[in-house]
This record gives sequence, structure tokens and C-alpha cells, in this order.
Amino acid sequence: MPPGWLARITPTFQTDGALQPFRLLRQDLRNIPKRYLSDWKVFNQLIVASAVYVFFTNLLPGITFASDLYVLTGKNWGTIEVVFSTGLCGIIFSLFSIQPLTILGVTGPFSILAENIFSLCETSFNIPFLPFMAWSLIHAAWMHYLLAIFNAHDWTMRYVTTFSTEIFSLLNSIIYFHKAVQELQRAQNALSFAAFLYSIIGAIGTCIVAIFLSSAESWKPLFHRYIRMGLAEYAAAISIIIFIGLPHVGELASLDKETLHVSKSFTPTSPDRTVFFVQFWHLPITWIFAALLPGLIITVLFFFDHEVSSIICTINRYGTRKPGGFAWDIVLLGTTTALCGILGIPPANGLLPQAPLHSESLMHEEKESLSRVGSDGEQKTEVRVSHRVYEQRWSHLLHAIGILAFVSPPLMHVLGLTPTSVLAGLFLFMGEQSLSVNPILYRTFYLLTPPSELPKLPKGVPSYMPIHIYTITQIIFTTVIFIITLTKAGPAFPIIIIALVPLRLHLMNRLWSRDVLRYVDAWACRDGTPEDDEDRRKAGAEVELQVRSGSTTELDDLERGRVGDVPELIMRRLSQDDKKE
Repeated sequence: MPPGWLARITPTFQTDGALQPFRLLRQDLRNIPKRYLSDWKVFNQLIVASAVYVFFTNLLPGITFASDLYVLTGKNWGTIEVVFSTGLCGIIFSLFSIQPLTILGVTGPFSILAENIFSLCETSFNIPFLPFMAWSLIHAAWMHYLLAIFNAHDWTMRYVTTFSTEIFSLLNSIIYFHKAVQELQRAQNALSFAAFLYSIIGAIGTCIVAIFLSSAESWKPLFHRYIRMGLAEYAAAISIIIFIGLPHVGELASLDKETLHVSKSFTPTSPDRTVFFVQFWHLPITWIFAALLPGLIITVLFFFDHEVSSIICTINRYGTRKPGGFAWDIVLLGTTTALCGILGIPPANGLLPQAPLHSESLMHEEKESLSRVGSDGEQKTEVRVSHRVYEQRWSHLLHAIGILAFVSPPLMHVLGLTPTSVLAGLFLFMGEQSLSVNPILYRTFYLLTPPSELPKLPKGVPSYMPIHIYTITQIIFTTVIFIITLTKAGPAFPIIIIALVPLRLHLMNRLWSRDVLRYVDAWACRDGTPEDDEDRRKAGAEVELQVRSGSTTELDDLERGRVGDVPELIMRRLSQDDKKE
């Protein structure tokens, strides 16, 4: 090893070092009392509407994955397991997590991974699937703990920029559109031509009515204000109920229908199981260690999914103020992952686009009084209207309780009345809602806008051409990753998105100017941009060099104790530069 390697590594484990054990966990545990009680003090009609909306957007897509799992995991997992997992993990996170805006559920990428693991267990390993999966999830749990203990959020996600998160969000929008098409393809194979045509009408109708009702706030002066608010807040629920009922009215009732496949009792789907418990200790020791590899893949998948979900649902546009807790929430995620493995149900983790859609549904206007001193020396008060989300736990808890209630046979039967065409329409609506707030969409519109009609660019950005190339690059990356998700390499897609982080930080700054990157990109989970940090490092190195060489008058201030240290001199120099600009 090179000389001095130990001296360079040791500080990272010391106080405030990147790998100092439990540093972020201690910080998170101190933050819980700062927000927990206040999270229960806010409750209103908008929160109830948000819970209803998230209930539908979380439950029905999960059921779709359940139909695939039922076939591709040999009936080991089905509707009852997915509903049980989603409701149970949602309740645990609503009560014990630090960031309750993040929504949990069974994801498509994990479903693909589980199907591949089942295939290997059946055809190659000749071992039972559930015990092997249980050990994979138990291994993933302690790996989650290690990531939290050694502050993984600080040395991974803090370097993620909106370049990667926008691609990830766009990818999820495309996946939902694709799921809608898949549902209609299944309907085509199972139904008569007339019934299939109605399925298309039902899917498009569900989406269009939901989009139309969600704009009810702009219908003024039509209807009373509270009626408009109710229509907008319950848009998805109203549309779903309408199109669930329509196929049972009049001549439509005679059409054959493709509805959700559900269980008839609170027992595991597999006929070989009677209780939700896996005797995982009966697996041979060799296969226990072999489960480390899928456990590692699950850890990477869940860590990135959950962290990005937490970041996107708390971005600046939502005006969140309360402290989050990335490390503690990863510990909680590891715990629920192991619990699901022992119960023999698929684990839930952070969902996209449900998490940002949850924040969108909680947006409201908030008036703030700002006091400032005018040019005449008098103090003046201004009222500013800002848009913020209700940061609380009720919407997460209520929707999770509602989902868990559907493990009961009567409600499961009601769920079974849902036509898959309605599910396809909900997928379309969710994809549209997620896409409508993605900056990539608006920059794509710029590609189609005449240059004379485009907004004025800031100083330093000569034209829209590099911005257009940046947008096209994001679209190409998204397309490539989506194609990969359709192959057996699909579970590896988070690794590709993680690889975009060093690509952005070390390669893209050679292809685009600093001003362009500063305009289109920023840190995802902290203020500023990579270019701002680079400016600070350069200014700091310059000031420190001048101070150490005694070539500035500020050295005298440092020696006389007028300023504390070199970093303070750096901040002074930066503030002077800002004033000059």
C-alpha cells in the first residue's frame, strides 16, 4: 500500500468524518422530536382527499404487479401478499419514519428481480423460493443498517443532481404509460373485439375525466368554490368509480370483462401455505450464503429507489420545512424488508411517481407576512402567497390503513369488480401527472418553440442550442434505460442511473459550459449547483494561498483575532465578489 494511506483514511472515521459511525443517525434521532408532534396537529379536507387519491394510485398498480407475480413466482405471491405488504409497510412508515411524505409499495423492478430469482430456484438451484428469498431480504436488511450507520446518504446521494433525478422521474412516467399499454394488450387477448374496444374507451375515459376534473379549480365562476375544490381533489377517485360502474349499466353489462384477480380469504396465495410465516432456517447453509448476492442487488435497488423518492417528494417547489431523516428511514426500510421476508410477502420500498404525486396532492396556498425596512427607513409589512405542502402523517396513515383493510375477504371481493381497463386509465393519469411537473417536458417544448418566442436566457448562456442538446441527452439516456428494463437485465437499472452521477460531475462539464450547467442543473438534495461548489473551492484555495503567503491585509486581521479562521476569510472574500457582481 502507498505510504501514509492509514493517515489519509483515519480522519474519515473521526468526528464529522464521512464514515464516522452513527453520525447521521444521531442527527436524525435528534430531529424526530422537532417534527413528530406537529405532524399530527394538521388535519383537514385536503389531507383526506390526498389519502383517497394515494389509496387508488398505490393499491391498483400494486395489484397489477401481483397478477404478474402470481404467474411468474409459481403462485407463491399474489394479490393478498402485495396488499398485505403495502398496507403493513405503509402503516409502519407513517408512524415511525421521519419523512412521511414518501409512499411505499411493491415496485415493478423488484417484481422483475423476484421473478428471475424464482426461475433460478426452480430450474437451476432446485431449492424452495420463499426461504431463499427470505434470506435474501434478511441480508438486505443488515446491509441497509450498514449504509445508515456509515452515513451512505452523505457520500452517495448528496452528489446526485437533478440531471439524474429528472431522468429517473421520466423513466417512471414512461413505465406507467407502458403498463397501460400492457393492460390493454392483455384485454385484447382475453376479450371479444367489442369488449376490447370498450376497454380502450374505459381506459382513455378514466384518464381524461380525471385530468378534466383535476382542473376544476380553474372553472371559476362555475359552481361554488368548495364544489370546485372537491372535484379537483377527488378527481381520480371520482373517475375510477364512474368507470367501474359503467360496465354494469344497460347493454354494457352483457359485455365480457377482464377484472382484477383477487383472493377469497385471508390466507397465503400458495395452496402449500396456511400462515404468513416462512421457516427460513431450514435452508442449507450454502444457500444462505448464496443469498448474499441477491441481497446486495436488492439493497442497491431499494436504497436508490427510496432515497430518490424521498428527495423528489421534498424538492424546493413543495416548500417543505421540517427536517428529514435519510439514515433513520433506511434503517426502518431494512427492518420492514426483513419482516416481509419472514412473513413470506414481497417487500415494499419508496415509490415513484406516487411519492411526488402525494406531495402534489397536498399543495396549498399559504400567506406569509414579511417585514422589511423601506428606503425611507420605515418598517413595512408585505403579504406574500407561497405554495407549500401539508407536512403531516395522516394522509400516509389513512391510505395505508385503507389498503390493509382490503386483505379482508368482503373488501377483496369489491376490489375484484375493478375492470383492468380502469387500471390502464389510472396508469395513464399517473404517468401524465408525473410527466406534467418534470422539467424535461418543458425543455422539450422549447425544442418546438420558435427562437423568438423563447424566454430570455441569463447572462453567460449564449443560446438555447446547448440546452436543447442537454435535453435530448436526457431523453436518450431515459430511452436506453427503459429498453434495458424490458430485458432480463432490468433489475440492474438503478446501477445505470447511479453511474449517471459521476458522468454528470466529471464528463459533462467538459461538453457544456459552466453557465449552461448552472442554468439547467442543480444539486437534488441541497442548495446550489456543482459549479457553485467548484467556485467556492477555487476561491478558498486562492484566499488560503494568499493568507498563508502573507500577501493580503486580511492576514493581519487573522493574527489580531478579528476573524476566526481561514474559512471565515473565504466567506468574506466570496461576499465581496458577490457585491462586485
